[in-house]
Amino acid sequence: MTTHHHSTDDFAELAELMRDERESAERRAPAEARARRIRRRRGLIAVVTVMMLVLAAVGAYVVWALNAPLSAPSVTSQVPQVEPPAAAAIAVPPEGISAISIAGADDYFTADVSGGWAAGAADERRPIGSITKLITALVILEARPLASPDDPGPTLTFSESDNDLYDKYYVLGATTAEMPTGSSMSQYDALSTMLVPSASNYAEAVSTWAFGSQGAFLSATQTWLAANGLGGTTVVEPTGISAQNTSTVTDLLAIGKLAAANPVVAAIAATPSIALPGPGSLSNTNTLLGGEITGLKTGNLGEGTHNLLYTATVEVGADAPLSVTGVVLGGFSRDTVGQGVRALLDSIRAGFHEVVVANKGQDIGTYTTPWGATAQMVIAENASIFTWSDTPIEASMTPSATVTYDDGEQVGTIDWVAGPHTTSAAIEIEGEIEPPSAWWRLTHPSELG
Repeated sequence: MTTHHHSTDDFAELAELMRDERESAERRAPAEARARRIRRRRGLIAVVTVMMLVLAAVGAYVVWALNAPLSAPSVTSQVPQVEPPAAAAIAVPPEGISAISIAGADDYFTADVSGGWAAGAADERRPIGSITKLITALVILEARPLASPDDPGPTLTFSESDNDLYDKYYVLGATTAEMPTGSSMSQYDALSTMLVPSASNYAEAVSTWAFGSQGAFLSATQTWLAANGLGGTTVVEPTGISAQNTSTVTDLLAIGKLAAANPVVAAIAATPSIALPGPGSLSNTNTLLGGEITGLKTGNLGEGTHNLLYTATVEVGADAPLSVTGVVLGGFSRDTVGQGVRALLDSIRAGFHEVVVANKGQDIGTYTTPWGATAQMVIAENASIFTWSDTPIEASMTPSATVTYDDGEQVGTIDWVAGPHTTSAAIEIEGEIEPPSAWWRLTHPSELG
């Protein structure tokens, strides 16, 4: 067995080696701790930086969400449609044939009535009686014009042959007025005596005076009828006592308009009565005169042949009155003709009316917001429109920019059109749209502008 003996030097060397290693370890420890501290500090900085970035992003989002513009409320609305009233029931005179023409209503009346109504054939020729005297007056005034109703014109002195006309027409049963031999009268007064009481002897006397003879007068009359396109009218003598004096309702409407456009004839035809030396006090045969009836001439040949060519100014509530020209041929009596004309004019007047198109507070729509608030769209005022018969009433809505959506805020207008007339009313908000909560803003970013 071998025994090893270690020397003191060996132990000393080992102790020194261990001491060196310890000292070396002690020298390394502070550096590693410092490195660990640096790593921890860097990690903390990174965490703080990330947290600050997150907080900044959250803050920016909150600021944006709380201040971003909101989407506009959605609108559900419907323009209220107005049912037009029933069509006007026009009371066309039941007797004979008739026609009416209306000026000042072109925008109201549809093409199917051509501005008026007719009963019977427009080209059927019928005796016109003393309406002939209206034609006689127009023909005379073309040859011997008067400047105005205030112009008396030349003086006519009646001869013995003129005086004989009184007896001639009296025997024939025609209307006459005195015409003493040697008496005189202005042209205007002579025409008035011919037209107002419908004196047949004056019709022949004045037409002979104007043209020199009845032949010349009739020739001038044919020329005048042709020049005015009145091919449906025949005149064989100046008074209308002959049933051969005929015309159509179409021609007579045209003649009526020519008469109404002549200031002298229109003024005479509108005169209810005259009082002249010789003839005395004479009343107009057109007993409808007065009020809305302004002229023109009756023409009667007995029962069943009562005629009337008339003009009227009819107030219907429009901007201007209607100017009416009408004719009835072949009425049973003067009274029934008058009743028919008045009923016709009344029915036209009744066909015009104010139609209510909206009532204040009428609901026409809803505003709805993404956050659930609502408010109503209402018409702010009562509205009506003036129209004729069953004229269609069209409505349209014009929105305006909304700002606050407060109660009473105007948000547009609604307009109605009927023929030539229009009316409108404001649209406003009823109720109030409250803004959304902060929480709703923060949780609904997609609803924000």
